[in-house]
Amino acid sequence: MKLILSISLLFSLSIFKAQEHISSFNALTVTYKFHPKFFLYAEGQLRGIEDYTYPDYYEIKGGLGYNLTKNHKPFIGLGRYATYKDHAINKEEFRVWLQDVIDFKSGVVKFENRFRAEKSWFYEPQTDKNSERMRYRYRLNVSVPLNAKKIGPGTLFANAYDEIFVVTPMKPSFARNRVYGGLGYQIDENFGILGGYLWQREFEAKGNKNVHFVYLALNINIDDTGNNNKTYHFPGAD
Repeated sequence: MKLILSISLLFSLSIFKAQEHISSFNALTVTYKFHPKFFLYAEGQLRGIEDYTYPDYYEIKGGLGYNLTKNHKPFIGLGRYATYKDHAINKEEFRVWLQDVIDFKSGVVKFENRFRAEKSWFYEPQTDKNSERMRYRYRLNVSVPLNAKKIGPGTLFANAYDEIFVVTPMKPSFARNRVYGGLGYQIDENFGILGGYLWQREFEAKGNKNVHFVYLALNINIDDTGNNNKTYHFPGAD
């Protein structure tokens, strides 16, 4: 207990010294399995980056996934993203992406490897500027049920991941690193909640930046396939 308190104190002091603050990261996700092989996914987000209580970023996205095998799930998606500054839109983004998810289990621990390639088009209305970007991401996500052998209704679980971001043509190419840790609870067959801490490190030519998020999410899983062996999708902070 003393060790936990000491680590928490050091973490708080480091944030204070760097004049950093806590930001909000709120998400609602829906996964709809309409076929044994295919599923639809949709997500909405609100983030308060500069001020925890005031959203200055949002995104709406979705796509189609395919269960190639039990542990292999390619996906195609698209979305709209907007950043606000001084209560006005500062940057708009339209993004399409391809991803591949390969997961495996070791005992009760599930390891998820996610590879993603993104193409983005940006527009900055205040300066009438257009730009483009390619971004490549890799995430290793680990989930562990705490009161059962697998995640199902009534299961409490722990979740942690690390994700790296590489961009082009911007510099530096290694643009971001995310580290997350939190807990989730599968309420019933349809609803699950998650909460945790997300540390985001931004690497920029003008100077690096840390962002500290409190992550809260409601996940809705709908399975119309009639499968008795249901699985539950927890996308995590994305």
